Amino acid sequence: MYKLLGRQTSGNVQKVLFMFEELAIPYTREDYGRQFENTQTAEYKALNPTSKVPTLVDGNTAIWESNTILRYLAASGGQHLHGATPAEKTDGERWMDFLLAAVNPGYLAAFKSAKLKPEEQTAENKEQVKDLVAQLKIVDGHLVGKDFLALGKFTIADIACAPILKRCIDFKIDRPSMPDLERWVAAVAARPAFKVATGAAAAKAA
Repeated sequence: MYKLLGRQTSGNVQKVLFMFEELAIPYTREDYGRQFENTQTAEYKALNPTSKVPTLVDGNTAIWESNTILRYLAASGGQHLHGATPAEKTDGERWMDFLLAAVNPGYLAAFKSAKLKPEEQTAENKEQVKDLVAQLKIVDGHLVGKDFLALGKFTIADIACAPILKRCIDFKIDRPSMPDLERWVAAVAARPAFKVATGAAAAKAA
């Protein structure tokens, strides 16, 4: 049985939980994170030298980095959630990389900004949040006339991006309406697997 180490409130942990629930495969999850004071231990660092979450343990194999975990699960039985050819795989994986490279800096800035008073926000923070809006516009434009991010079907691209992009559009930031992104987020968030992954619904008993 797969074992996932990480707190459920982490967006990156939610990606993996989302994948597990969509695949309907057995797994267990244990609370790990800085607040639990268990990611700096020698035992955890032997599994994941970054001391971050999530970490997936599959027998003697430990995998870290959430998007890499999704690729591993896709290759291990979730092929229908990925592309069939190298070219098809890139169609989804480019959005996974876009999330990390282009969206994540502004996402983290907006997350921090939500905890600060207006006078406490730096010019750099404001600029990063402004860039986040620009990146969200790219996703909104891509989704015009589309129900999914890649391949015309639900894939690991949707699984990887949805937990983070939902948080982004829920932030109280200055942004225009993004109807296609908002429509996509609402549709993915309505999936039973997403609700379980994010704690909005309880998992079914095994």
